[in-house]
Amino acid sequence: MNLDQIISNARKAQISWAANPIARSAALSAVAKTFTAHRDDLVNLMVDEVYKPITEARGEFARAVAILEYYSQAVLDPDGTSVPTMDPNLILSLRRPYGVAGLITPWNFPVAIPIWKAAPALAVGNAVIIKPSEFATKTALFLQELMAKTLPEGIFNVIPGGADIGVQLVDSADLISFTGSAKVGGKVVARAATLGKPVQAEMGGHSPAIVLPDADLELLVSHIQIGAFSYSGQKCTATRRIIIVGDEKRKAEVVDALRSGAEKLVAGDPRDEKTFLGPLIHSDSYKNYSDAIESAKQIGRIISGGRIDASGKNLPSATLTDSIPAAHQLMCEEVFAPIAHIATVSTTDEAIALANSVRYGLTASIHTADLEASLRISRRLNTGMVKVNGPTAGVDFHAPFGGDKDSSYGMREQGKASLDFYSHTQTITVNSGVRKFQ
Repeated sequence: MNLDQIISNARKAQISWAANPIARSAALSAVAKTFTAHRDDLVNLMVDEVYKPITEARGEFARAVAILEYYSQAVLDPDGTSVPTMDPNLILSLRRPYGVAGLITPWNFPVAIPIWKAAPALAVGNAVIIKPSEFATKTALFLQELMAKTLPEGIFNVIPGGADIGVQLVDSADLISFTGSAKVGGKVVARAATLGKPVQAEMGGHSPAIVLPDADLELLVSHIQIGAFSYSGQKCTATRRIIIVGDEKRKAEVVDALRSGAEKLVAGDPRDEKTFLGPLIHSDSYKNYSDAIESAKQIGRIISGGRIDASGKNLPSATLTDSIPAAHQLMCEEVFAPIAHIATVSTTDEAIALANSVRYGLTASIHTADLEASLRISRRLNTGMVKVNGPTAGVDFHAPFGGDKDSSYGMREQGKASLDFYSHTQTITVNSGVRKFQ
């Protein structure tokens, strides 16, 4: 079936889907139960197709189920308000679906991201069409198979393909949600805006972790392990820069702790329970990693990791670098790999300036025991999200997700913010008409 036929079927199915919120709520709840019954299948697909370590794949699966359950209830939230007017007239402001939502999704979260886009879109009454990454097609098609067990025909659709399918989907759907690179996302936004369509794009990041002088080093190490190195750093929210506030003695303490933590992380078979870093997604990605390692050796130094896998298995190592100039590309543009760069500054003002110096603004973390300092610094960071004493990677599905600058465009994802994106406001004014009875 081609995209035109899928769009046509989705438009027909969406009319009755939008008309019955009770049925939508029950259907999304049933989907969550269907997913739970196929937990091992979905987890294994993530491990096999995108090399996600099995422990992380289980976590992603659990998040997807929680998202479905959350939005099954959100269906029944109030969808509008009444507005004061002259008695006995009535003004209602209601939320309505657009029709067909076009969703362009990446490979690194092949279950969670399609679901966190599709679930709110479905909850407010849209049909959805997903164009998955070419590297996560099998998982996406299995999602469609599971959805078909509960949802009406034509409501949840997957159309595999390359960039040409993505372009067609942007041209054909009623609104667009995209997650991927800033380069491609910019084109998606420009095309959708030209066509006058609502568009939302989540793109790259180059997230900083600011380490204040009183940070608990044991906690910091665990947060950097997750933030910088989990899933081999293949997350837009990954920690790319570690900014230490303090003198050389403090830097040495922090670096020693981080080095020790990084060296404990196991790279290997993603099916092994002990594996923390699995293979990078493909050989081009591994070349970017190896090129970055070579560049860091030439202009700075490698503190830990930096190993190149000669076996052809695309296995990286948890890598920390030091002495990279602030203006160098490595300190400004992300390499989708487990590499984090360390910098040292004397003051929090310098830390904030360095954190804000890149074109991205997705998330940041602050590590300190000082609540006042964390709140004050948070307000000065040009990022959509800030974690205090937590890893930059990892988000709460019921809270707004998104960034500033080149990291994001349009309204926020997740939580109730996503319900606003996938629906639009209609104001209905009802006048009293002829007064037959007094």
